[in-house]
Amino acid sequence: MRYQQVGDEVFTIRGTDVNMVLLRDGRDLTLIDAGWLGDAGVIERVVRELGHRPEDIVAVLLTHAHLDHVGALNHLHRRYGIPAYTSAVEVRHARGECHESATPLDVIKRLNDRATIGWAARITAAGGLRKNTVAHIQPFPTEGALDFPGNPVPIACPGHTSGHSAFHLPAAGAIATGDTLVTAHPTSKTVGPQLLPSFFNHSTPATLAALTTLESVPAELVLPGHGLPFRGGIAEAVARARTTPIQP
Repeated sequence: MRYQQVGDEVFTIRGTDVNMVLLRDGRDLTLIDAGWLGDAGVIERVVRELGHRPEDIVAVLLTHAHLDHVGALNHLHRRYGIPAYTSAVEVRHARGECHESATPLDVIKRLNDRATIGWAARITAAGGLRKNTVAHIQPFPTEGALDFPGNPVPIACPGHTSGHSAFHLPAAGAIATGDTLVTAHPTSKTVGPQLLPSFFNHSTPATLAALTTLESVPAELVLPGHGLPFRGGIAEAVARARTTPIQP
């Protein structure tokens, strides 16, 4: 199954080795992140399986502008008029005005095991080598809780990218951490709360520092951009991530 209900009106969607979060309030939906370019169909199928239409998505909120998170934004905007929002700092990255991503050469250098080779093949098929800038992206319309289904609260946690945001979901006691903190990745040798390998991060020291911001959020359910949900609380997830060696 491509989706899982993880909380009251909170669902995760599994894309191509990446997670998205769907929040529901009556007939209206908020989508957090949009997978790879090739994951647009997955999003539409899950929305319909939940008894909704893609047009019910009020907004897409973007944690950060890497290709595995912006994937379906243009499709959803062109076909259904769905707006997308991210932090003011991350807007330039999403529009392609700066570059803070791993390069294909970074990946090629690490094609030394079956798991990484398989991941590279899957993301290539999902559009990993195609440019995907988002001209229509906008900064969050207000500070604090956003007036979208789920009332997500953006939390600035720069490091993985300069404008990376997590999203606190107070009603669900959850936090969507994007790529500041994950629980697994095909390029990682470990499973459990951790930072992504350093080659993915714009600044690994800043990503580590951002954990301090996340650990005080009142959230028992952690919804990472990669890996399974963690139900031991964000403070425990941060503690484990700090003690897990970071791969280069």
